[in-house]
Amino acid sequence: MDVSSLSTTPRACLSSSSTESTPLKRGELPSGHHGFLSFSWIRRNANAQPVFGKTRSLVQNKTSLKVLCSQRREIPVVEARCMDEVYDALAQRLLPTSALASNVNVKHIVGLAGPPGAGKSTLAAEVVRRINKIWPQKASSFDSQVKPPDVATVLPMDGFHLYLSQLDAMEDPKEAHARRGAPWTFNPLLLLNCLKNLRNQGSVYAPSFDHGVGDPVEDDILVGLQHKVVIVEGNYLFLDGGVWKDVSSMFDEKW
Repeated sequence: MDVSSLSTTPRACLSSSSTESTPLKRGELPSGHHGFLSFSWIRRNANAQPVFGKTRSLVQNKTSLKVLCSQRREIPVVEARCMDEVYDALAQRLLPTSALASNVNVKHIVGLAGPPGAGKSTLAAEVVRRINKIWPQKASSFDSQVKPPDVATVLPMDGFHLYLSQLDAMEDPKEAHARRGAPWTFNPLLLLNCLKNLRNQGSVYAPSFDHGVGDPVEDDILVGLQHKVVIVEGNYLFLDGGVWKDVSSMFDEKW
């Protein structure tokens, strides 16, 4: 895999099963499966069930962690001994080149989806932390006296919840509050416009979510021009209906 490239053409993931690179195993996906990266924890003598995506694999007599990464119709596979190695591999995958980082028009947006409690926030935070830690080493040759700004950030979907007052105004407020967290209790159009502005303008203020109050906080997250890698994480980013389908089309990669 060319880890310095931010294109959406097929790229192989890094292998972390040893200190040296090893060839990747590849397979074919049915048509219609493209741009997805999925994760699975492989237990000894057990079938692997990926947390994200639709890819399945079988590994016998081996305990390992697999990352199945499919771009277009191929499935590069990387094995790792622990989640830290997965974080490292994904950070290397997304690490921008110096040339791309200096281009104000470049923005690589990754969608990270999965059910509640799947580890989306942890994964996004760890990958972003690693990218920002490695980047100064990569960019230091240009000006050793100045620490480069962070080039990666996380944009959670939580800030795009509907307000409690909007749930109160629904036909069945009791059900709306009870089912808060369902797709229809979010504002996908606001999320779509946010991603479009990020893509077209290079920076955007996005809402966060105050769990104590239970409502979004407007313009609380700044994704700036310096952020070349943005990981958007949430439950419903890849839904295939309504405005959610348009949201899904905004990502350069889907994990």
